[in-house]
Amino acid sequence: MASAVLPSGPQCAAAAAAAAAAAPPGLRLRLLLLLLSAAALIPTGHSHLTSLAAGTAGKCRVTATLVPGCLDEGDGQNLFTKDVTVIEGEVATISCQVNKSDDSVIQLLNPNRQTIYFRDFRPLKDSRFQLLNFSSSELKVSLTNVSISDEGRYFCQLYTDPPQESYTTITVLVPPRNLMIDIQKDTAVEGEEIEVNCTAMASKPATTIRWFKGSKELKGKSEVEEWSDMYTVTSQLMLKVHKEDDGVPVICQVEHPAVTGNLQTQRYLEVQYKPQVHIQMTYPLQGLTREGDALELTCEAIGKPQPVMVTWVRVDDEMPQHAVLSGPNLFINNLNKTDNGTYRCEASNIVGKAHSDYMLYVYDPPTTIPPPTTTSTTTTTTTTILTIITDSRAGEEGAIRAVDHAVIGGVVAVVVFAMLCLLIILGRYFARHKGTYFTHEAKGADDAADADTAIINAEGGQNNSEEKKEYFI
Repeated sequence: MASAVLPSGPQCAAAAAAAAAAAPPGLRLRLLLLLLSAAALIPTGHSHLTSLAAGTAGKCRVTATLVPGCLDEGDGQNLFTKDVTVIEGEVATISCQVNKSDDSVIQLLNPNRQTIYFRDFRPLKDSRFQLLNFSSSELKVSLTNVSISDEGRYFCQLYTDPPQESYTTITVLVPPRNLMIDIQKDTAVEGEEIEVNCTAMASKPATTIRWFKGSKELKGKSEVEEWSDMYTVTSQLMLKVHKEDDGVPVICQVEHPAVTGNLQTQRYLEVQYKPQVHIQMTYPLQGLTREGDALELTCEAIGKPQPVMVTWVRVDDEMPQHAVLSGPNLFINNLNKTDNGTYRCEASNIVGKAHSDYMLYVYDPPTTIPPPTTTSTTTTTTTTILTIITDSRAGEEGAIRAVDHAVIGGVVAVVVFAMLCLLIILGRYFARHKGTYFTHEAKGADDAADADTAIINAEGGQNNSEEKKEYFI
């Protein structure tokens, strides 16, 4: 009696696949399921089972649905695939590729070993899986709207003799679902240390949080909490604030492989600080305060909250009776030496108070100088012009005294010069009148023969000596 030869598992699977392809559409699914069950029960010509360890994509593995006896990688693995990383909600593409095709059947299974596609037929009732390409060398399937539950290992099977299998791992990235920043105090006071927290919820993998104050990066302390394969990260920042930080943003920025660009949130700091006080002289414009002049000072105070009260006081003395106070302005008319002293402007708010001082020194009034003088004689003319150079530096007592000494010295020089000129004129006058006296006394003596005759013939002679007399005063 001749013995019967049973078909091998792959031969049976191929025959059943051909029958399923020719069957009506309603019976196709039943025939495929029957095929998968029968292939596991039909014996093969191998005498023992061959099992290979799990490896990376492209390595052969024994499965429960395939007859044992697949080849290892070194014996000519012909089926390849690649791992897939996809962001939640996007599309993952799985490709089962055959290096050298022999028209064997290609099958794709999910992590639960359920058949997604058998050739170009989809037994799994999940419309998110769509066939992109089917041929003897490739089975490419897309999975739309990927969720975290789709993550896992997907298997590609090739019905060769012996059968081959490789797997691809789908990794789903989940960006933070919510990013929140919280400040311990909405309003802080300068010099105070406050706590700022930032939380990135439900991400995969865990996020990295960075802190910035304006453009300056700061260092925080992060804690990671895991729940059902999802991660929540909380970062804490301790920040000491100053008045310069008022209105500056504190930024919490997240770095995550599922996030493109900068994912961040921010809060603006509100810092209260005590007033800053500055005194401005509005009159006199040149800044030099002299007796008889007026003085006007303006107090400028800036703070947060804005100071509502600005006051003027005179340090160590009472305010002058002729001083006028009008809000931040102080006006003193007709200055005199008794007004000298320190005047203080004080401002305050709920944070604190501050002040600024102005020291007043009243100088002497400017010295009055007579107009230029001119002295003339018959022989020479002398013109004296005195130029006074006034002090251009306000508030310097030494410079003013130097100008006063120069004026006094100039006046003395003019007086001395005038007296010298007067002495010269008087000397010339006396010299001329003395010559005339001697000429009249000897008048008429030129025609006399001798001295006696000259005396007798002199004008007036002895006889007229009593009549004509000359007096010298």
